[in-house]
Amino acid sequence: MHPLRGDPASLDAPDRTVEVAIVNRTARAVERRPTENSPPRLRIAGGSDTDSAPGSAAPEQPSSRATPSLYDASAALRVRKVLAADGNHAATHRQRALGKMTARERLDALLDDGSFVEIGLLARHRAAGFGLERNRPDTDGVVTGWGTVDGRKVFVYAHDFRVFGGSLGEVFATKIHTLMDLAARTGAPIIGLNDGGGARIQEGIAALAGFGGIFARNVSLSGVVPQISVILGPCAGGAAYSPALTDFVFSVKDQTNLFITGPDVVAAVTGETTTREELGGAMTHATRTGVASFLADDELSCLDEVRYLLSFLPSNNQEDPPYVVPTDSPSRRCNELLDIVPGEPNRAYDVRDVIEVIVDDGDYLEVQPLWAKNIVCAFARLDGHVLGIVANQPLVLAGAVNIDAAEKAARFVRTCDSFNIPLVTLVDVPGFLPGVDQEHAGIVRRGAKLLYAYCEATVPRVQVVLRKAYGGAYIVMDSKSLGADLSFAWPSNEIAVMGAAGAASIIFRKELAGAPDPVQRRSELVAEYTERLMTPYIAAERGMVDDVIDPGETRIALISSLDMLRSKRAISPNRKHGNMPL
Repeated sequence: MHPLRGDPASLDAPDRTVEVAIVNRTARAVERRPTENSPPRLRIAGGSDTDSAPGSAAPEQPSSRATPSLYDASAALRVRKVLAADGNHAATHRQRALGKMTARERLDALLDDGSFVEIGLLARHRAAGFGLERNRPDTDGVVTGWGTVDGRKVFVYAHDFRVFGGSLGEVFATKIHTLMDLAARTGAPIIGLNDGGGARIQEGIAALAGFGGIFARNVSLSGVVPQISVILGPCAGGAAYSPALTDFVFSVKDQTNLFITGPDVVAAVTGETTTREELGGAMTHATRTGVASFLADDELSCLDEVRYLLSFLPSNNQEDPPYVVPTDSPSRRCNELLDIVPGEPNRAYDVRDVIEVIVDDGDYLEVQPLWAKNIVCAFARLDGHVLGIVANQPLVLAGAVNIDAAEKAARFVRTCDSFNIPLVTLVDVPGFLPGVDQEHAGIVRRGAKLLYAYCEATVPRVQVVLRKAYGGAYIVMDSKSLGADLSFAWPSNEIAVMGAAGAASIIFRKELAGAPDPVQRRSELVAEYTERLMTPYIAAERGMVDDVIDPGETRIALISSLDMLRSKRAISPNRKHGNMPL
C-alpha cells in the first residue's frame, strides 16, 4: 500500500514523536549541561549551586538560557519540517472524506519512489488584514519541487486544498514562478496538480498579479518544455486559464470542476441554473468543450496516465522523444488491414483498428478520444521511435472534417511539431462537413487552422491515403501540395474533387437530361469519370503520390520512410511569427 494512503493516524507516526522527544530532551540537557569553558559549580553555604570562577570574589549570575548546539538546532528543524509537511489533521480528514488524496500523496503516486525534492516548504505569506496575520501556515498552500518519472526529471507543483482551500496568494504564486523558471533553465517538463479555489480574495491585487506571472511563463515556455495540468478538484476563475495554456489537461470523473464563473454566479447574472458538473465537470470538458485531453476514473489511474504520456514526450524542444528498444519486428507485414478496410467507399470501419495493427505491439495513446470523434489523434511508436498519428474516423460523420475536428487535429499537429515528433496522417475523408451551422460557426476560418498547422510543421510528415480523399479535405489532410515529405496510397483509393456520382451529375447534367435512359447513361459516365480521374495511379503519374503500396506493407513503408527522414532539416522564414487564423 502507498505509504501515505493508509489510515490517517499513520501521519502522526512514530518519527514525529521521536523528533519531539529529541528536542525536549536536548533542550533540558542544554539547560543542565556545562559547556567546555564553563566555570566549576560551587556550593555556597546557606545557598544553592552557583557558577563561579576560581578565586572569584562574587559568583556570576547564570545565563537564563544556554546557546543550543547545531545538533539541537538540526533536531528542531526536522521537527518543524515534519509538522509543516504533516499539516492540519482535521483538514486532512476532510480531504479524505471527499475521496481525495492530499497534495503529498498525489506527488508520491506520480513520481518515482523517493525522488521528490521539495523547495519552499517553510514559505509563509506576509499579508495582513482579514485575520491573515494570525494564520500563517507553512507552504502557503502549494507544494513545489522536482523529482523523476521513470528516471527522467520533472518539475511539479500541487495545490494543497487543506491550506486556504488551495487558493493562490502572492507567496503561493512566487513559489510556482520559481519552479517554472527552474524548468526553463534546466529544460524539464512541468506538471501542475490543480485543486484550489482560485485567487485568495483577502490578498486582492497581489493574488491577481501572481496569476499573471504564471500565465506569462506558460506562454514563454510553450513549445519549449511540455506543460501538463491535472485537475483534481475545483479550478475556478483565473486559475482555469493556466491549464488552458498548457499542452495537456487531465480530468477525473466526478472530481474535476473547471470553469471561469461558478454555478451561483451564472444563476445570479443570467438566471440559468446548472450544477458544477454540468458547467465544468470532467465529462463536459472531455466530450463537449475539448478542454480535457484525457479523462480518468480516479486519481491513481489519472496520475498513471500522466506517467504514460510522459513516455512519449521529450524533456524539451532540443531533444528527441524517448526511444524504446522495440520488440515488434520492423519487417512485420500487416495483412489484417486487407480485411479491416472495406473496398466500398461508403462502408464504415474503425480506423483505430488500422492504427493498432500498424504501430509497435498495438500500443498507442489517443488524445481527446471523446471529443471530435470523427478524427483520431494519437501517440504511438514505430520501430521504437515516437510518432504522432492523425486519422479520419469513418465511424463518425463518415470521417468528414468539421470545426471541432479541424481544431483538435491542428492543436495536435502543432504539439508534435513543437516537440520533434514526426507525423503520419491516415486519410479516408469524404470532405468538409456541409451545413449552415458549420458555415455560420466559422468553418472557413476555423477549418483553416488545420491547414495552417500542417504547412507550418517542420517535422517529418508522411501521408497515407487509405481509401478516399475528396475535395479540400484531401488537401488539408497533409497532402504533398501542403509540404508532406512523402505520400503513399493504397491501390483501391480515390483522390478527386468529389465522389464520382456527384461529379458526373454536375459535369454531364445536360447530357443526362437528354439521354433516352438517364439511369443507364449516368452509370456509364460515373464509371468513365472514376477510371479517368479517381484511381491512385492518376495521382502517382502526376507525383501527388510517391508510391502505390500493398496495404500489408504499410508498416514497413512507414518505418523505412521515417528512418530516412530522421535527418530532415527545415529552414523557416525569417519572421517574428505567423498570424494563424485563431
